[in-house]
Amino acid sequence: MSALLRRAGTYAGLGFVWLVHLLPARWIRGIGYALGSILYRFGRGRVTDVNLRLAFPDMPEAERRALGRAHFRALGRASMELSVLWFGSKERVLGMVKLKGREHLEPLANKAPVIMFSPHFVGLNIGGARIADTWPDSASIYSRQKNPVVDKYLLHGRLRFGTPKMISRQDGMRPIIRAIREPLPFYFLPDMDFGRRDALFVPFFATPAATVTAMPRLAGLTGAKIVPVVSRMTPEGYEVECYPAWENYPTDDLEADVRRMNAFIEERAKEMPEQYFWAHKRYKTRPPGEPSPYRSK
Repeated sequence: MSALLRRAGTYAGLGFVWLVHLLPARWIRGIGYALGSILYRFGRGRVTDVNLRLAFPDMPEAERRALGRAHFRALGRASMELSVLWFGSKERVLGMVKLKGREHLEPLANKAPVIMFSPHFVGLNIGGARIADTWPDSASIYSRQKNPVVDKYLLHGRLRFGTPKMISRQDGMRPIIRAIREPLPFYFLPDMDFGRRDALFVPFFATPAATVTAMPRLAGLTGAKIVPVVSRMTPEGYEVECYPAWENYPTDDLEADVRRMNAFIEERAKEMPEQYFWAHKRYKTRPPGEPSPYRSK
């Protein structure tokens, strides 16, 4: 019975999302902002508050709380605008997002191995759709969701544009290496805490975080260039920007390579701090003997 209720709740939620996509853009943004504010106010922002305290220990508490609220407003808006990504017309979706810096990726796409380094900002999904439409033959990685209905629609949103090869994170590195060598531009999101395996503790803002070493290792194995691709939420929509390819990467210093990755994310997050994905337990994995900062006291 509980499984049936969960499934019914999931479909009811999807029905609401479908209805939302019929609304004007400003209404969708307004609903999203309100939803985020409500969720933060009623206690769903605890992980975000812990992350901001660890990342910005010198920031006044009131300022951190304001940043947490702003982050949830951005999350709420992005979640509601997924309705357009899933159910809106192609013209409407692509009309929401502008592409900058195309010249940095164009000479490499499908001509040489390239990794599109895409940190977790709230516009990531719609930015990915714009990239997939511009370079249809590409590849990306995804994590299967426990809820099969949610998993289906999240994957549907990723596959509506272009013909991207979607590789499950659970399938390991070999299919990723094959895709990069084809060469398919690989849309890669390496800035989450996946545990100690293949990770180094390097600073992420003011606190060391377990950071996966996959990006420099993949670049070393395939000869791929790293082209950062960052999605931004704007007042009217989104903007996805391709940055110049990194030179002299990777080096023979794996820790320095991983630190460079984190430093780039920090620079972009300082430009739009409310848009980085602070709701993820970025500091969950700790060095031996150090307790998790997310444990309830």
